[in-house]
Formats: sequence, C-alpha cells, structure tokens
Amino acid sequence: MMKAAQIFSYGAPDVLTVGEVERPEPGPGQVLVGVAASSVNGHDALVRSGAMKIVSGRRFPIGVGLDFAGFVAAVGTGVDSVRPGEPVWGTVHPREKHAVAGAAEFVVVAADRVAPMPDGMSAVRAAALVVPGITALAALRGATHLQAGESVLVRGAAGGVGTAAVQLAHALGGRVTALARTRHTSALTDLGAERVLDYRETTPDDAGTFDVIVDTVGTDLARYRRRLTKGGRMVTVGLSGPAIAAIAASAVFGSRRIRTFSADPRTAQLTELTELVTAGAIVPVIDGVYPLTDITAAHRAFDRGGAVGRQMVQISEIGSTDR
Repeated sequence: MMKAAQIFSYGAPDVLTVGEVERPEPGPGQVLVGVAASSVNGHDALVRSGAMKIVSGRRFPIGVGLDFAGFVAAVGTGVDSVRPGEPVWGTVHPREKHAVAGAAEFVVVAADRVAPMPDGMSAVRAAALVVPGITALAALRGATHLQAGESVLVRGAAGGVGTAAVQLAHALGGRVTALARTRHTSALTDLGAERVLDYRETTPDDAGTFDVIVDTVGTDLARYRRRLTKGGRMVTVGLSGPAIAAIAASAVFGSRRIRTFSADPRTAQLTELTELVTAGAIVPVIDGVYPLTDITAAHRAFDRGGAVGRQMVQISEIGSTDR
C-alpha cells in the first residue's frame, strides 16, 4: 500500500484527501516512479474544482498532481531508456483521468513521459520546473520563435510559468517587461526582467508595444494583441471562454493572431529543459513547500495567489536536498 492525494468530489481545496491505496505496478512500456516531490499547477486546481469534467468525468476517486520528480522504482518490459534507481522527472498525461497521479508515493507513467533529472538538483527543485519550464519553452521557442533583441511582455510574471518565461526570454536575448505586483520587482529583475509594471495600475495602452507577448492570465487578450508590433506574436496559456473567443477572432490578423497550445512534456522536451538548467539559463522559483499530508494548504496557497513562484508538495525525503 502507499499514500496518495485524491478527490472524491469536486470543489475547493478541502475536498482533497490523503489516504492509503494499492501501489501500482508498471506494465509493458511503463515506468514506476517513487515520487519525492510534486507541485500545484493550474491544471491541478482545474481538475480539483471540476472545471475539467470533460476529461475527468464524474467517477471518483481522481488523483491530483500533474508533475513529479523522484526515482525509478521499477520498469516494465521493453523499457531501456531509464533504469531502476535513476533520478527522473516527468508528468502524468494531462488529458487523461488518473485515479492516482503525481501527488502520491508512487506513480506509473509511460516511459516517454520521464527523463533523467538534471544533475545536482533536489527533487523539490526539479519538480518545480517541469511544467513551467516546458510551457515557457513551447511558448518562446515553439509558438513565437523569440529572437535576440526582441521586446517581450510577460503577463502573470510572478507565477510558475511567468517566472520561467521571464528567465527563458532573457536567456534567449529578449528585452523583458514583466507585469506583476510592484512588490515583486526585485525578484523579477533578478530573474532577467528589465522593467516590472504593476498590473493593477497599468492598462494595455500604458505598457507599450512588443514583438512578443506571453500571457498566463487569459483576460483582455484582444486589447493586448493590439500592443504587438508589425509581425509581432502573442501566445496565451490562460484559457477561458472569453479567451477562446478572442483567440478565434484573432485568426484574421495573420502573424499577429493569438496563439495557444497545450504543453505536454515528453522525454525530448524534458531533455531540452535539462540542457537549459545545466547552462544556468533557468532556475526553479519556489514560494512554499508542504508535506503530502498538508496538500490542502498547498492548494489554498495556490488559489490565493499573490506569491512569486510555486507551491510544492514534498512526498519523501529522498532527493530532498541538492547534491
């Protein structure tokens, strides 16, 4: 048996429970990961609240925890990409329902959903980078093809994806403006932002014009799209009904349309992220670390917002400190 965080109904963080479930075993092409750390992502909050019922349905229990870092406990037949005992990071499939997900002592995933963890990183720090790092890569290298010297606006810059996007945009040679709270100016400047504007006091017209806009908020998309330079590109990861409508309406604007995507980390993307970590281009930004038994508090902190960085769930002491 093992401990796992699950929900038995949709709602606020109080619906989360940590109980005993049967430890899974890997099938062909699968890996059993002993999880040392997971995190709270927007995806996890959406699953918990019921906003993703189209995927998760109404049959319970449902596991939470999109990403994880830990070690390979066992492999199924046909797996030779990782070996037992090896530190790995990865995600469960974001578009599938899971009775047990990353916030558990063990999780089974397909072998192509994990990769060796960066050398010298603790599991908590590694888990903090998986989804934000891959999302920032997809936004800046994939969707918008950021070039050195271009101006970049990051909305929601203090969040998990935002802090990763600020760092990666800076590493790629972008001139970064961050929209966040004024009190986060020092932290975001240290991560590579040239300017930090308070989103509560800055209208889209006040912000200026940009070659690339990375949005993690999902509001006022049409107004921000109008702040693109000729040939500018905009991408959003903050999806809602109005956001989807704005994305569809922007299709007539060619290169200046609003792009979106669903980050789905696989081994190749995780390996690319490892290279960036090794080069010092991106580091994890963590606000709080909670034990698995207090995952409800981690979700409350996430829902409350206003912090710089991520809310982490530590599940075991294995790999809990940098080596």
